[in-house]
Amino acid sequence: MANHSATHQRELVFGAATRIFHWLRALAILVLVITGFYISYPFLVAPENSDVLVQGYIRGGHHIFGFILVAVTVARAYLFFFGKKDNERRSFKDVLNIKSWIVQLKSYLWMGHLDKAGVYGPLQFVTYFAISLVAFAICVTGLVLYANVYHEGLGGALSGAANWVTMMMGGLAPVRIWHHYLTWVFVVFVVVHVYMAVWSGIRFKHNSVDSIVSGYDYHKKK
Repeated sequence: MANHSATHQRELVFGAATRIFHWLRALAILVLVITGFYISYPFLVAPENSDVLVQGYIRGGHHIFGFILVAVTVARAYLFFFGKKDNERRSFKDVLNIKSWIVQLKSYLWMGHLDKAGVYGPLQFVTYFAISLVAFAICVTGLVLYANVYHEGLGGALSGAANWVTMMMGGLAPVRIWHHYLTWVFVVFVVVHVYMAVWSGIRFKHNSVDSIVSGYDYHKKK
């Protein structure tokens, strides 16, 4: 430990709110994927069975974690633009810098090390921005489907906007299909994301999984 402290400096890269929202979103995605696939193919109860409680419980869980994902998506967007720490916003500088792209791509080919203006490299930033748009789209399509079933309370309040989105997407069937497609985007992203997070920690000895747990990253002293 003493030797590590002599050669590396510790930096807080993810605040408590960012870490909490990250793991809440991870939990929400896990539950939503499992319950969503079950809703589309309810295999626990025979088709001729009149017992609908299992489907109701699973659908209820899907709704609860769906609203958690909506809340987290909005909160993370707020933190990105208005949070006190600007290390995520600084990462956008690398997106506009061709040299930063070359440096990151070379580092993935085991040629050199990462040198980032913020907490993310350009490829990471673009990927996370894209998955944030996917999260927004899956939240919108999910709310449209919710408003189509529940016509009072929040569902009723959303009905006007939901009807407009449904019309723009060509009907309720395309909304369901796109909601399903976006789920698969999440599944593929999570697999790649976990692999790259572990690989990055092994390859660069920092920027690894523990930073989103403790909030701290370690860099070699210059």
